Amino acid sequence: MAFVTQHQIRKFREDGFLVLEHFFTAEECDSMRNQIQKIVAEMEVPPHCRTEFSTKEDEQLQAQGSSDYFLTSGDKIRFFFEKGVLDEKGNFLIPKEKSVSKIGHALHACDPVFKQITHSSKVQELGRKLGLERPVVVQSMYIFKQPGIGGEVTPHQDATFLHTEPLGRVLGFWIALEDATQENGCLWFIPGSHTSGITRRMVRTPSGSSTCVEFVGSEPCYDDSQFIPLPISKGGLILIHGEVVHKSELNSSESSRHVFTFHVMEAKDTSWSKENWLQPTPELPFPSLYT
Repeated sequence: MAFVTQHQIRKFREDGFLVLEHFFTAEECDSMRNQIQKIVAEMEVPPHCRTEFSTKEDEQLQAQGSSDYFLTSGDKIRFFFEKGVLDEKGNFLIPKEKSVSKIGHALHACDPVFKQITHSSKVQELGRKLGLERPVVVQSMYIFKQPGIGGEVTPHQDATFLHTEPLGRVLGFWIALEDATQENGCLWFIPGSHTSGITRRMVRTPSGSSTCVEFVGSEPCYDDSQFIPLPISKGGLILIHGEVVHKSELNSSESSRHVFTFHVMEAKDTSWSKENWLQPTPELPFPSLYT
């Protein structure tokens, strides 16, 4: 595995992100891709659960808020679709394996292959190098970024969705399962943008509201020229600070950009917001990263 130096950790604290090429082997990446193929092949999607996923605020509220399928996915393996892949009856217009946008949010707990990767000794060692004392895994996702239709992800901070007090306790591990390029939708970051807090939160609404979640505050307009692209090859890991601003563009290429990503929270002296969409459940309290 790529040995992480103190210099790299300083760079992470400075930039809010860190690229670690070849952190995972090609075999490890392929084992995750093979496993997800099996999961998709067995996927049964009840029509009322065919939730299209979007990051545009109103669509997000409508799609996620119209059903608790999203809100109750924290301890399950559930499916979210690209726009335009289902007809109004909820039938697939294209092959189902090409229609999935992401699968979440408990692969790390419910699936043996993803569990093993999440708790692998190299991930645990990296956590220790970063000084994490009581890290717990809060969520995981497999993101497909389908060729030609993999939607853009607008500029955002992960802490908008995963809020803690104090801030600065959430960390994303983003693993490229195939090369991520500018053509197929690699991540873009604003270096150093993790130091001024957050301006927007997605919170649960009181029961009986028309949507399950709402946004409080607003996302500022970011200057496009401040973003830098981070292409990374298969097996690479990008560490993402919970408050760093990042985005990805539409995948207009003919190749997919599969990713497995999970978020970790330093649980020591931290409170997880009761207003977050994602909540630990009796069935799945947030598991410790160190096993």
